[in-house]
Amino acid sequence: MAPPILSYENLGLIQGEGWLFRNLDIFIGPRDRLALIGRNGAGKTTLLKCLAGLIETDEGTRKIVPGTKVVLLEQDPVMTGQATLEDWVLAGDDAPAAHEAAAIADQIGIDLTRDVATASGGERRRAAIVRALAQEPDVLFLDEPTNHLDLGAIDWLEQWLQRFKGAFIAISHDRTFLTRLTKSCLWLDRGQMRRAEIGFGGFDAWTEAVYAEEQRAAEKLDAKLALELHWLQRGVTARRRRNQGRLAKLNEMRAQRAAMLGPAGGAKLGLAKDDVKTKTVIDADRVSKAFGERPIIRDFTLRIQRGDRIGLVGANGTGKTTLLKLLTGELKPDAGTLSQAKTLSGIVIDQQRKLMAPDKRVRDVLAEGGDWIEVRGHKKHIKGYLKEFLFDPSLTEAPIGSLSGGERSRLLLAREFARASNLLVLDEPTNDLDLETLDLLQEVIADYEGTVLIVSHDRDFLDKTVTVTLGLDGSGKVDIVAGGYEDWIRKRYVDHRRPGKAKAELQGAAPAPRVAASKLSYKDQRDLDRLPGEIERLEAAIAADELTLHDPDLFSRDPNKFAELTERIARHRTDIEAAELRWLEVAEMAEQFARGTDVA
Repeated sequence: MAPPILSYENLGLIQGEGWLFRNLDIFIGPRDRLALIGRNGAGKTTLLKCLAGLIETDEGTRKIVPGTKVVLLEQDPVMTGQATLEDWVLAGDDAPAAHEAAAIADQIGIDLTRDVATASGGERRRAAIVRALAQEPDVLFLDEPTNHLDLGAIDWLEQWLQRFKGAFIAISHDRTFLTRLTKSCLWLDRGQMRRAEIGFGGFDAWTEAVYAEEQRAAEKLDAKLALELHWLQRGVTARRRRNQGRLAKLNEMRAQRAAMLGPAGGAKLGLAKDDVKTKTVIDADRVSKAFGERPIIRDFTLRIQRGDRIGLVGANGTGKTTLLKLLTGELKPDAGTLSQAKTLSGIVIDQQRKLMAPDKRVRDVLAEGGDWIEVRGHKKHIKGYLKEFLFDPSLTEAPIGSLSGGERSRLLLAREFARASNLLVLDEPTNDLDLETLDLLQEVIADYEGTVLIVSHDRDFLDKTVTVTLGLDGSGKVDIVAGGYEDWIRKRYVDHRRPGKAKAELQGAAPAPRVAASKLSYKDQRDLDRLPGEIERLEAAIAADELTLHDPDLFSRDPNKFAELTERIARHRTDIEAAELRWLEVAEMAEQFARGTDVA
């Protein structure tokens, strides 16, 4: 193992009246890929700032190899005092070279001449990434790097980090991002730090093993102590086990929805008239919407039933917000018909963040200052309800300003889910949430009796919550797929496998002949032919390894094998995505040859 280039021994920091964390030993090697994991409020962001040398600790010794460049990508960098994003990127003694910043800005797709005052969250996040990466760091600290990024930008960032020759630590709620990139886990839990040489794909199984060992130790020490073990541990463990049953139910719902959609994906459900009246909440028939000459939504047909969980995906600017506003009645279509059930009563969580005034107490936000909250028609004491949302019940008197960003988002979810409604609209709900809160949110959505519309770039979250995915590519066409994000990606892959045939069948014409090999280069034609089989082989290998990981005693019996399997699964998943993207690339080339167009 290579010696560390950055380390902190016996790190301790006092926050408020006590220690936020103490006696932490952290060692970062020159090529480490670390996931930093912990609940909201555990101190993850603060710890990164300590490691970066931006916060002076109360205890501990920081050592760094001379000449090592350390860069922190902050979650919400302050940009005041600068006119444009470019001014901010190039400001300060540690600013990157202008040509390096311009090159990365071009790759990630950001116009740095935009005014800071009018820049969107996504544009500000891209600018922060440009500044961080263009400094050519040796050690990179990433605090929620995928927040506000669309799928294209996330994919670019993942590829950049895969090529990165330095070390990085990432805090992220994006499970897919962490699974693909990390090789080791740092777990900040109750003021202590644990490290495991496994990628994030093995994190849940590892923490289950740690909790089980703690429980056994407590039982040996004192039966009373075992009963008083922190309530959150047991809640998290039970919740993760319930996840398996919830996913099985979700897959059953997806299968039912796939049967309704039919093989062509045309989404007008074949229901009896009585069923239509009682089950349909939103009915869109050949809906179109344009802004000026640009078509945003074209010929969109979908009947949404009570209980559906609909996910909207696509790059920024492809029309997700427009489609969402059409479905909720905020916008009227230019053509076609769109109706909502008269009894539809919706909650749009993103619009309620203004309720979280810093000087209000948790009690004020949750129960208007009282002790009881009405949760969909049933009264609950606020302390018990706070526990359901992973809060310490003693926080009832805490001011909102003392909560972390993730804790505020979690409290907002608790408030809004208590309200009676039959339509829930979630716009990027995973931003600022920790992984345990995401587990909770998935559970709450699964138990919600109404219909849910979700706009998100969190691929894992969509895979675990939605029954139907609406995929937008910016052309106005909306793909309607039973399933989550991966199902949408798979549909795009299948649609491109025989493009001539698919288009001809849609037009009622005879299938196009197979593209001649001479139209493609030898390498392109070889990839077109071999990659489907390679993808199937990798999927089979993942299934076999996951079956082995289901052994609950594997981690304690053979931690090296456990780490090997989780790393291999993560590597195979990355290989599958790369193979699918490459296959789509050559398939599109083949389609262009079939049309007789120039692909040069």
